Amino acid sequence: MPPNLIAGRYRLDKLLGHGGMSEVWAATDTELERRVALKLLAPHADTARFEREARAVASLGHPNITQLYDYGEEDGRPFIVLELLSGGTLEDRLRSGGPLPDEDTRRIAAELAAGLAHAHARGVVHRDLKPANVLFDQEGRAKLADFGLARMAAGGGTLTEAGTVLGTAAYISPEQAAGAPASAASDVYSFGVMLYRMLTGRLPFESNNALELVALHRDSKPPPLNELRPDAPVLLEATATAALAKDPADRPPDGAALLAALGVPTGLSSFTTSTDGALADTAATRVLPVAATRAQPTVGPPAGLPRRNRAALVLAALGVLFLAGTAVAYELTRPASGSTPSGTTPLTPATLTTSSTTRSTPSTPTASTTATTQSTEQTTTRQQTTSPTTTQVTTAPTLPTTTVAPPTTTIAPPTTTAAPPTTTAPPATTVPPTTAGP
Repeated sequence: MPPNLIAGRYRLDKLLGHGGMSEVWAATDTELERRVALKLLAPHADTARFEREARAVASLGHPNITQLYDYGEEDGRPFIVLELLSGGTLEDRLRSGGPLPDEDTRRIAAELAAGLAHAHARGVVHRDLKPANVLFDQEGRAKLADFGLARMAAGGGTLTEAGTVLGTAAYISPEQAAGAPASAASDVYSFGVMLYRMLTGRLPFESNNALELVALHRDSKPPPLNELRPDAPVLLEATATAALAKDPADRPPDGAALLAALGVPTGLSSFTTSTDGALADTAATRVLPVAATRAQPTVGPPAGLPRRNRAALVLAALGVLFLAGTAVAYELTRPASGSTPSGTTPLTPATLTTSSTTRSTPSTPTASTTATTQSTEQTTTRQQTTSPTTTQVTTAPTLPTTTVAPPTTTIAPPTTTAAPPTTTAPPATTVPPTTAGP
């Protein structure tokens, strides 16, 4: 087996960095023909810690966390195969000593918070969050790397150099500096240090002595960010200040809280910057408020019937009502058979009406006028005239000239029951409408 071939599959191409714990190579997966990063444990390093790191990364799957492809052992040396990220590190972008553009800072901060939220939700704490452990892919997306293991890079020993002991001390949380176990809030503090540096171009604490630097993080307050950068975006400045609280209970507790502080909902996988500089999601599905999808009440004809059919039904109903009213009016205005009983008081023309509310009042009511009174209460339109010797019956106006009440008029029923007449009316005599009386 060639000396640069690991597990008979991964060909080591270029050494990217090494330290006391491991060395990292750019390699080629000869089976899948893709470029990968292979992390190989140093000969006498802690194997259990390396395995814990591999298990932690394998339990995660997020666009802002480096993806693990494989884990194995070669000649007693464990190795991890990861995706190869060729966009450099955040340390590379900060090495110039100046702040990043605010749009870049917003995007990177949101992506790192999203990765932390995913890890923290699964019980994974990074423990060594710093710019050297933030890598970028070809599209410029930030990804967290080196979970649970500080990677030592080759090079000198400046304050901000990636992977040095001094560099790690520059981002350590107060509780870690005091010897307490790291927690999700510890990652939040290290995130705050990185955000502080992205906004101002400098660290909150600087010293050439690592122990002094650790003590500053443990005991001292950093210079207010808004004094170093008065024009810093308010939301980013407030998030960095909250994350740098000495007491973990005073910080956002985890990555999800960081996302909320940045105004970004959890669960988003891609971000863009709007025209006003605010972060916007370009991939997540949006859900309309219940109020926006609630059906509105329908005003008008009943639903489920075409409008033309509904209009036809309405017109037909009105026609039926009209015909019914006409028939009722005709029955009430049809001439009665027979003569008027003797002694009946004639009705005046004012009593000719089809309204159900008009009644005639006899001038001299007698017992013999009971039938006549009852008929006028039922809205008759008969006109009766009497003379000493003859009886003349005048027919009501013909149907075309009869005034018919609107179909909506309700005809009131008679309020009293007519008593039978005390005398028998003479046989009915039908008089044609065109025949005049004698």
